[in-house]
Amino acid sequence: MPRPKKHVFLCVQTRPEGHEKGSCTERNCRPMVEEFVQQLIARNLQDTIAITTTSCLGPCRYGPNVLVYPDGVMYGKVTKEDVTTIFEEHLIGDKPVERLKVPEAIW
Repeated sequence: MPRPKKHVFLCVQTRPEGHEKGSCTERNCRPMVEEFVQQLIARNLQDTIAITTTSCLGPCRYGPNVLVYPDGVMYGKVTKEDVTTIFEEHLIGDKPVERLKVPEAIW
């Protein structure tokens, strides 16, 4: 695989029920992850965009979290419905989606 233009990290952290931080899994990250993978394949972007699931990215209360490198942009509370916008505006269009970014004080 050639070096990707963008690398997208999707938090799939799981914690025990009742944990004070919660987790992205608890906040229903699975449909978002599935949508990222489906769109990557449907758009045939496997040579330019890499997607990696990961454990905790940090700001749990904003989960599900998505981190895009090399841009260093973190998105929070991402839903399945947000994935198309992230692909079209940021991953393809190189313009971060401001409404989905976590607050600057967090990231």
